[in-house]
Amino acid sequence: MSRTLRLALLQYPVERPGSVAAWEAKLDRWLDEARARGAEMAVLPEYACVELGSALAGRSPAGEAEELAAMVEAAPAILASMRHAARRAGLWLVPGSLPMRDADGAIRNRAPLITPEGTLAFQDKHAMTRFETERWGVASGAAPVVFDTPWGRIGLSICYDSEFPKHVRAQVEAGAWLVLVPTCTDTLHGFNRVRFSAAARALENQCFVAIARTVGEAEWSAALDRNRGYAAVFGPIDRGFPEDGVIAHGALDAPQWIYADLDPARIARVREEGAVRNHRDWPRQGFPEPAVARFA
Repeated sequence: MSRTLRLALLQYPVERPGSVAAWEAKLDRWLDEARARGAEMAVLPEYACVELGSALAGRSPAGEAEELAAMVEAAPAILASMRHAARRAGLWLVPGSLPMRDADGAIRNRAPLITPEGTLAFQDKHAMTRFETERWGVASGAAPVVFDTPWGRIGLSICYDSEFPKHVRAQVEAGAWLVLVPTCTDTLHGFNRVRFSAAARALENQCFVAIARTVGEAEWSAALDRNRGYAAVFGPIDRGFPEDGVIAHGALDAPQWIYADLDPARIARVREEGAVRNHRDWPRQGFPEPAVARFA
């Protein structure tokens, strides 16, 4: 039997907490608000905790390498704070993503999904942006996974990963009816790439795709200097859904939660009864390499 999920997505204001404890207190304040509004799962954006970078590096502004090194060193303490906050709030929590050193020594951008009991599992970012590879040295992570929750299986595709159909498609084919996209972009170009990609993934897979994002200016931060956009939820563009597929969205660049009540039964229904069946009609084998058309 399906169960409706009340999802909260944060347009996270980038600020200047002076310590991990101060950052944890900020997280508590935002989660208290979401819980008071009936949220069951809360999603923060990619790299939200990286606002700590300059404080942990010990000077402001810190260089990119210093900021990254400080965040990686503090990652265990930050992750513990995330788990404490989820338990106190009693929420399922995607606290954004954080750079973590892996067992092979590489640094990866990793997003946890934390249960209300504080247990967790991770999704790595697989496709790296130029900033991550050329300036931060963050390595490509593991292939997509799915998470079992009380509402069924869901997926996580971190920011740039949402721009590649096969990443989300792998999660959908593994049973995900909802894909969460924590994202951080410094221009409206970047925001719109993620926004249009998320909407496309919802259309072609007949699923929900939800984005949460950073907002605000932070000249003292190497990684989070500028942050544009809004949070949103997209669904199939078909019967029973808005004509543009937009389930909910926030105000541009404004710190706020947005909420959406999402029922997996609606996804199952549109896949069977919709005017089209994009989910079913996805090409299984793909197309052969195109020939070069000859003009005559």
